[in-house]
Formats: sequence, C-alpha cells, structure tokens
Amino acid sequence: MKSKSRLALFVTLAFTLASAASAQDLGREFHWSGKLAPDQVVEIKNVNGTIEAEAASGDEIQVSAEKIGPRAEEVKIEVVPSSQGVTICAIYPAGSGTCEPGTHWHSGNVHGDRAQVRFHARIPQNLRFTEISVNGNVSAEDMGRFVYAESVNGSVRVSTTAWAHMQTVNGSIKGRMGNAGWDGSLKIASVNGSVELEMPDDFSANVDFKSVNGGINSDFPISISGLIGRSAHGQIGGGGRDLEIRTVNGSVTLRKSSGI
Repeated sequence: MKSKSRLALFVTLAFTLASAASAQDLGREFHWSGKLAPDQVVEIKNVNGTIEAEAASGDEIQVSAEKIGPRAEEVKIEVVPSSQGVTICAIYPAGSGTCEPGTHWHSGNVHGDRAQVRFHARIPQNLRFTEISVNGNVSAEDMGRFVYAESVNGSVRVSTTAWAHMQTVNGSIKGRMGNAGWDGSLKIASVNGSVELEMPDDFSANVDFKSVNGGINSDFPISISGLIGRSAHGQIGGGGRDLEIRTVNGSVTLRKSSGI
C-alpha cells in the first residue's frame, strides 16, 4: 500500500510540475512559461545576443527567444529546473558549455560563430532574476527582487525595488536600486564604460570610488577619508555596508533616485 501511495504521489507531483511549465524550441524561436514559488530565481544565460527583461503583470514567467544568423537553428536552448528555481541557457553546437544553476557560466568556445539569440523575459516581481551574456547587452526593468546582471561585451541596465549586482568589461552600467539591503560589500564594475547608480535618499554606506580615466560625481554628501588621484574613500550617511564602484575608462556617478 505504501508503494502505491508513493507512486500516486510521484505521478501527482510530476503532473503538477508539467502543468506549471511548458517549453517549445522551434528552430529559430523559443518559448517557455511557468511559475515558481516567491523568492526563487529565474536565470538566463546567453553567449551571443541580448537579454531583456521586464516586470510581468501576474505570477507567470514568460521567456521567449529569437535566433538569428547563420545556422541559428542549431543553437539549442536548455531549461534546467532546480531547488532554487529555473535556469535557461543558449547552448551552441560548437561549444562545450553546460547549463547549470548558479552565477557561473561556461559557454565553451564559440569563436567565429555568428548566430545570435535574443532573449526577452517577463519576470514576476516576487522572484529574483539573473542574466548573463558574453557578447550582448543585458537589461532588467522594474524588477521587484535582487538582480544579478553581467556581460563581457555589452552594457548593463537594471532597475529594481531591491538591489543589484552589475558588472561588465566593455560597456556602460546604469542601475537604479530601491534599497541597500545587501550584507557586507557590493561591487559594481566596468573596465571600458561609465558607471551611473541611483540610490534612495536615505542611502547609507562606506563608499569606495575609483576611475582611472574619468570624473567622480555624487549627489550625496560624502565624508571623505581618503582621496588619491581619481580614487575616493568615504562615508555616506551613517555608513555600515560597503559599496565599491570601479571603472578604468569612464566616469562614476552616484545620484539620488527620483523614485522606483
């Protein structure tokens, strides 16, 4: 009897999961929709192409992708569920990358492959969101939880009522955060590009700014404890958490937010 009960439970659970999510990879188009429990994470990982996300009107996640360029239909998009949420990756035929949960992304060697994947996602505001692209801009607008956004060659744009990790090598960063709820230190960094952050009026942090070739500007009064060249160390408000903003070629700007 117990074995039958377990089998029935397994079948019921499998049916529930299947009905909660659906995916279609149709050559040059991809569509996936599903639901997750609050505070779980949706992760999208790309190689060549953009990732654009916006707030969903309800509790359903919707992810679509357009594949363009030579042999683009050979790019497969994998959907990997986990205990933390769901991970969606563009897997190229010449690469050796694997689709795994987490912020690491080993896309494999796809040098010279001109196929692109352009992701568009609608994310419920009670979910966290991760977006990583090697060659392409990434953006997430009007999010409601923590956002992790990275590119190698591309700009990063994020607005959230929570806070966000943002990093790129070749591209600018523009972020707007509704709170500073991180523990310890948060680093926002670019190599070739400006960094502009908007923070709430009551923002407090120990700040560390550095720009090799560019100015440093802040709407917040800063008690400077160290100033060397274009590097500045100081405190905004009561301090507490740490914020590091880095760029080599570009300006650093910290603004008071006009509202999320």
